[in-house]
Amino acid sequence: MKLFRLGSIAAFCAAPLIAAAQGVELKLGHVGEPGSLFSAAADEFAKRANAKLGGKFKVVVYGSSQLGGDKEMLQKLKLGTIDMVEPSTVMSSEADIFGVFEMPYLVKDRKHMQRIEKELFWSKIAPEAEKKGITVLAVWENGYRHITNNKHPINVPGDLKGIKLRVPEGKWRVKMFQAYGANPSPMKFSEVFTALQTGVMDGQENPYAQIASAKFHEVQKYLSITGHVYTPAYLVVGTKKWPSLPADVRKILEDTAKDTQAFVYDKAAKDDEELLAKMNAAGISVNTANKDAFIAASKPVYDDYAKEVPSAKEVIERAIALGK
Repeated sequence: MKLFRLGSIAAFCAAPLIAAAQGVELKLGHVGEPGSLFSAAADEFAKRANAKLGGKFKVVVYGSSQLGGDKEMLQKLKLGTIDMVEPSTVMSSEADIFGVFEMPYLVKDRKHMQRIEKELFWSKIAPEAEKKGITVLAVWENGYRHITNNKHPINVPGDLKGIKLRVPEGKWRVKMFQAYGANPSPMKFSEVFTALQTGVMDGQENPYAQIASAKFHEVQKYLSITGHVYTPAYLVVGTKKWPSLPADVRKILEDTAKDTQAFVYDKAAKDDEELLAKMNAAGISVNTANKDAFIAASKPVYDDYAKEVPSAKEVIERAIALGK
């Protein structure tokens, strides 16, 4: 009996040493499939960070919604059961000011986005997430969004009338497509393929990297190049748990997160060309939509947003000015 107890005590004492030798795991969750920009960004960040962390801590990536949908992961982040998350659109449901990036055709290109980040994001937008328990370490990318569906090509907003369209979990995307005449429904990313395959949804809207990596083009007939929204992605941590990490570890993670942005933008630009060609070759019918018609139909979305989020008017006006 004594031998058993001594053995148990020894094993118990050894457990922390084994854990320390292997490094403390820092969980990073996202909803992207392998091959997505989400996945590429998270994996590159983890590779770079782990090379600097010296084995004491280790970033481990959990993609493909393994840790839950976007909303679930952000809740777990606040509770401290996940260490890092890579969200996108869902941030507008956490802090209203993030809805700026839900405004149609606001961001012209990545250089414009970098000017917005430098002059507006860190001073006006990120602090609002902090108030909700979410600290932003870096701005990455999800990409320019386009529409796929199984009914017909989308050339003008009127073509969306009656289309059952899956949208992410963010209310301004719903309002936008309602203004265009569609029937939008928020749905977890992990459920979209089956919804399209079975006809529960007629279509969806996402960047090329999300469409291709999730194989949506295999169950959709039409891809309409609308570029209606540029969606940043973010690397975020829980405001309460973050300070509990050693200062040197926090600095490595924060610096690496920001340094990874250049990789993400370069990868995204290459994907824009390569993935469109790949999906076109696979047989999906591609058309370029009339962006002017969509821009004209977008004014009510801006008006509603400015009324509901008064602080956003100044940010929107400055963001537009930075694109000129």
